[in-house]
Amino acid sequence: MDLERIRQNTAGMILQFSIPAIIAMLLTSLITVVDGFFIGNYVGEEGIAAVNLGLPIIYLFLSVGLMVSVGGAAIAGMSFGAGNITECNQVFRQTIATTTVFSVLTGLLVALLFEPMLDILGAAGQVREYFKMYYGILLLELVVMVVNSSFGMFIRGEGSPQYYMKVNIVSVLTNIALDYVFAVVIRIGIAGIAVASFLSEMVSLVLILHFFLKRAKVYRLGRFSFSAAVLKRTLLNGSSEFIGEMSTGIAMFAYNYVIMRRIGVDGVTAFTIVGYVSYVFSMIVVGFGQGASPLISFSYGAREHELAKRVRKKTNGLVFAIGAVTFGVMMFLSGWYSGLFVKNDAIRAMVQSGMVIFMVSFFFSGINAITSFYFTSIGKALESAVISLSRGLVVLLVCIFVLPAYFGMTGVWLAAPVTEVITVLLSGVMVHHD
Repeated sequence: MDLERIRQNTAGMILQFSIPAIIAMLLTSLITVVDGFFIGNYVGEEGIAAVNLGLPIIYLFLSVGLMVSVGGAAIAGMSFGAGNITECNQVFRQTIATTTVFSVLTGLLVALLFEPMLDILGAAGQVREYFKMYYGILLLELVVMVVNSSFGMFIRGEGSPQYYMKVNIVSVLTNIALDYVFAVVIRIGIAGIAVASFLSEMVSLVLILHFFLKRAKVYRLGRFSFSAAVLKRTLLNGSSEFIGEMSTGIAMFAYNYVIMRRIGVDGVTAFTIVGYVSYVFSMIVVGFGQGASPLISFSYGAREHELAKRVRKKTNGLVFAIGAVTFGVMMFLSGWYSGLFVKNDAIRAMVQSGMVIFMVSFFFSGINAITSFYFTSIGKALESAVISLSRGLVVLLVCIFVLPAYFGMTGVWLAAPVTEVITVLLSGVMVHHD
């Protein structure tokens, strides 16, 4: 990286690092949407609902993985910016090892919690069976996915984001092809969709290992000396990401709990379909965050604090524009979009009416997420954690339980916009005092 290039062409550098990350994130989200298409059309509405009931599991894995990998990548990035290659390489190796161990332990814990989780949600019949069938296999995929994502942050960190983008392209194409084979040709249903996801992640892992064994110039695999101090800094620095993703998982569990009891399976299905759009948008924002983070960490590590702030401001402007465009496009396509997944008129009506309300949050959620990434990248975990807690847990949970009680399904759709508006005000206060 070059400080002068960042200074002279801030927006261009953000895009140079972010676009490959965004493409990678979009491809990752495309897998989820394509899975939803095949499940909706070849398994049924109960299959979509079952997958959504288990989303807190995915967020649990993401929370653990991001806590370690984002925290470790930020520390390694600052060491890289300061010119200490040996130290940043040691942090890389320890981060990957820690991510792997934590992911495996998470999988073992989740396997023990299947039945209690289903009991609390009130899932029964076909939905319950689909849940156990799908997530029983997906636990393997999630372990590999988290490790791959951690590797990907270091591939971008050493300046090769295009390679990781290509890995994701191969993964998505593999997943789509296998979805078709297992769901349409062989017809083994929702279990086949899970197997397709696992196999596509294994293909990615092979390509990633090839990079670090043959092509990497900074971060290389090998032995490392475990450092408890580095682990402590890693977990502390990545705590906001853990809180953010874990909070999202808790919020998703709360959403499902409220919807199942007030509206039923149709409501969960409608919320899932709208959630695909939100997931795609959030992946774009994460792509910008992952692209901007190395630039912010490098600038801050080189004591160019104003430059780090400039990167944040430019990135915030970009995600706001993306949010506005997404809102405009989906306003006109909601009817067509809902028909891709279900033919049930009641569910389609819920999707179309809810889409417009829910997407108001896009104008604010991107700014909140990038601001959180910024504070993490400069080692200010507390500020980042406060933002994550507000938008992902404290304010959101209040909205989830209160608004539907007064406005029914409309209250479900309102929860996200109200939360993001409150959080963006809080983010503004913390940025002002930075």
